[in-house]
Amino acid sequence: MYRCLIIDDEPIAIRVIKKHLAAFTDFTVVAECSNALEAMSILAKEKVDLLFCDIQMPQLTGVDFIRSLSHPPKVIFTTAYRDYAIEAFELQVVDYLLKPISFGRFARAIQHFLDQQSPKEKAEENPTAPKEVDFIFLKADKKHYKVNLADVLYFESLGDYVIAHTTAQKIVTKERISHLQETLPPHRFIQIHRSFIISISKIETVGPGFIEVAKKKLPVGRKYKAELSALLENKQ
Repeated sequence: MYRCLIIDDEPIAIRVIKKHLAAFTDFTVVAECSNALEAMSILAKEKVDLLFCDIQMPQLTGVDFIRSLSHPPKVIFTTAYRDYAIEAFELQVVDYLLKPISFGRFARAIQHFLDQQSPKEKAEENPTAPKEVDFIFLKADKKHYKVNLADVLYFESLGDYVIAHTTAQKIVTKERISHLQETLPPHRFIQIHRSFIISISKIETVGPGFIEVAKKKLPVGRKYKAELSALLENKQ
């Protein structure tokens, strides 16, 4: 069981995090508080594995708070501000979530945390867990197509439709990209633009404002840059 501490001066933000976290059975909230000074007192008494920390808080910012800890737990920043992303990743945080935080984006952050655990910890976490499903079904032309996730290059949104670009074909299905994003394994796919979700393993190059997949340059939206930075940081 991973023990979590939530620090945020907005009660609504705390409720959202707790609601999202409730979907993950291996995580529990041991405490919640509204500022960094309260958090220091809690950390002195409680074992904490994962810290959800706001940045703009009274008395001490989240960034300065983490810097003040000699042995901080794993940290996921939760903030309405993009300006601190570089400072955050210099602290080697797990992830940087921008409010309002969707469940799909939250799930990706949790997966980033789990990916950083040691093999022993992962085995102890859930030794009987079923293997991850490596395919999805997409409905098109009154049929359901089995799509192996390993063959997917990227998904492209066209309003109420999504085009699945794979190594073998293109499949057009009536689906919202926001719904599709929540069904995909977060450690295998990343949304880089409101219109594009890409397979992480198929990334060829990353440039200023674009990612190249299968020789095609796909744009990176501003609101997705922090997550992309986190991915690149974690893969180094």
